[in-house]
Amino acid sequence: MSEKRILVTRSSMPPIEEYVEEIRPLWESHWLTNMGEKHQQLEAELRERLGVSGVALFTNGHAALECAIEALELGKDGRTEVITTPYTFASTTNALVRKGLTPVFADIKPGDYTLDPACIEALITPRTCAIVPVHVYGTLCEVDAIRQIAVEHGLKVIYDSAHAFGVERNGVSAAAFGDVSMFSFHATKVFNTIEGGALCFTDESLYPTLNQWKNFGIGLSGGSEHVGGNAKMNEFCAAMGLCNLRHLDEEIARRAKVEERYRARLSGVAGISLVEPQADVSSNHAYMPVVFTDDFGATRDEVFDALGAHGIGARKYFYPLVTDFMCYRDAYDSAATPIARDVAAHVLTLPMYADLALEDVDRICDIVMGSTR
Repeated sequence: MSEKRILVTRSSMPPIEEYVEEIRPLWESHWLTNMGEKHQQLEAELRERLGVSGVALFTNGHAALECAIEALELGKDGRTEVITTPYTFASTTNALVRKGLTPVFADIKPGDYTLDPACIEALITPRTCAIVPVHVYGTLCEVDAIRQIAVEHGLKVIYDSAHAFGVERNGVSAAAFGDVSMFSFHATKVFNTIEGGALCFTDESLYPTLNQWKNFGIGLSGGSEHVGGNAKMNEFCAAMGLCNLRHLDEEIARRAKVEERYRARLSGVAGISLVEPQADVSSNHAYMPVVFTDDFGATRDEVFDALGAHGIGARKYFYPLVTDFMCYRDAYDSAATPIARDVAAHVLTLPMYADLALEDVDRICDIVMGSTR
């Protein structure tokens, strides 16, 4: 008999009966998109859950990020440089470039892989307009230090919070940091709407502007006031979000048990580096990143292959570094961010989801430990 296949992640879904009841009214209203009842209800429930005054839903996190750039008018005053991290998913950088901005890459901190505030200051020029940090794997950036830098230099801050839904610091949601925080509600995230995303903000005047940008720029006049696109979340996705939001606390609690088992097996092992939990931060346990150093006795790629041979999916995430992408490598040198380059070359995210059985975690760890030469 073949071994049980384990994927790197698995989408969380509510009981089918619950979802059917949530979408049943759509067969009566026939209002399937264009910010209908489910869309409005989900925005309201997210405002309450996240403790922010502004939430705007989008078809995905990438579209949300592009709309945030437009709404904050980054680059409109001639300042087009944005300081960000190369240790991220392609979307973060692509959104900046697609909107005519120039990414300037700062290195990351070796302990948690988030943007290093100490590296930001030296990169600020008269052309800098914003900072776009990333809460990597749900680990929060040094938000206070970044805010101070931004205030001193008159810069906007947009957080890529794609990994950080449900994360809080001293009871304050990750949604409350920066001028805008972007969340992804992709199927693989801790909280999903099948596909989707959101922007969270405290300046409520952004809400109508964002709604225009995601709806072809159409304003009260009925004509396009901005060169907007179409990035509206549909009612079926919003309904899935309403269902999944009810189960979020349970989802995070179950993930916590999975992470606890991984840490019990892998902490303190020579050559294995784990991100340490942050003080005063409630984690969402979104990912299980492991960095393999030379002391381990097997390379990251050898561990990856060993797991794959047993039908276990792991992910080299984030690898390659953004600055090593084919579309960017001629313009950037990854040697300029040596910590990010080193982590990308050695990191592996292990399977992590609420339904992952603890005996499967043990099997994964056994294979990891048995992969050494």
